[in-house]
Amino acid sequence: MYQARIPSRSEYLPIRSYRYHLRRWGPATPGEAPLILLHGWMDVAASWQFVVDALADTALGQRHLVAPDWRGFGLTRSCHANDEHPSHYGDADHYTFADYLADLDLLIARINEGLNRAPDAPVDLVGHSMGGNVAMLYSGIRPQRVRRLVNLEGFGMPASRPSQAPGRYAKWLDALQGLRQGELALKTYADVHGVARRLMKTNPRLPAGHALWLAHHWAAPNAQGQWEILGDPAHKVISAQLYRADETLEIWKRITAPVLAVEATDDSLAQWFKQGEYSLAEYHERLRVVPNHRIEVIQDAGHMLHHDQPQALARLLETFLCQ
Repeated sequence: MYQARIPSRSEYLPIRSYRYHLRRWGPATPGEAPLILLHGWMDVAASWQFVVDALADTALGQRHLVAPDWRGFGLTRSCHANDEHPSHYGDADHYTFADYLADLDLLIARINEGLNRAPDAPVDLVGHSMGGNVAMLYSGIRPQRVRRLVNLEGFGMPASRPSQAPGRYAKWLDALQGLRQGELALKTYADVHGVARRLMKTNPRLPAGHALWLAHHWAAPNAQGQWEILGDPAHKVISAQLYRADETLEIWKRITAPVLAVEATDDSLAQWFKQGEYSLAEYHERLRVVPNHRIEVIQDAGHMLHHDQPQALARLLETFLCQ
């Protein structure tokens, strides 16, 4: 099994009725800006371990790194959750981007205060997928609080039309009913090796040893001995609101931090969406509104590029964040 070079330290912070779990690496030097790592959908903070270990060989090796488990993922749970059940996260029946933004706003303030910094002092953000989307939005809403931003395949979603709203609300209501009836329950596994095989099936590039290490953080055994994914099934409930690309672009226009947009050679958008629905070319066109950005591509990697090529990503982070 993979052996972490720089083990993380766990910490919990009260954030908006949640007991937020954070992983920290590196020395917490008072006054120095932290680098905050934001994971994606159905992932956990421990997912950054391979990149953290790769950063040990760069100029960022002594940087203080912090990665939260988003609400409803990993070890972050509502204050009303039953801690005896690993898959019980509280009473939420859906999650919204507005909540992620509000959580991040307070998290940055608390992390800064713990380092004897002003609550609104600028930090560096790295976000993957959903975490990248949150980071992009946050950087346009609170531009003064972000020094540099790295977006790892946080593409956003296809543009929507107002005529889709009635159907979207209906799908949301149907999904809530399905959640209550247990139709959205996550699959369980007989042992941790089953979880590792699941991770390798999703990402064939993931080495077996890495998958087994990650499985211990991505899932946990329940009272019956079955391994459950550490994610709230309510995350599978579709958003009630349409994705408004026009609103998103207005926010992106207000980003003042330099932005590094990192992509994998595997075209994730081509795999997820029908031809013409949303493409990499359209994403690049959207990025044109971001005042100061550049695009880098990591070779031989898929959407989980921080697992596939952690050393290559670490080199990009070193070049960009040390400027």
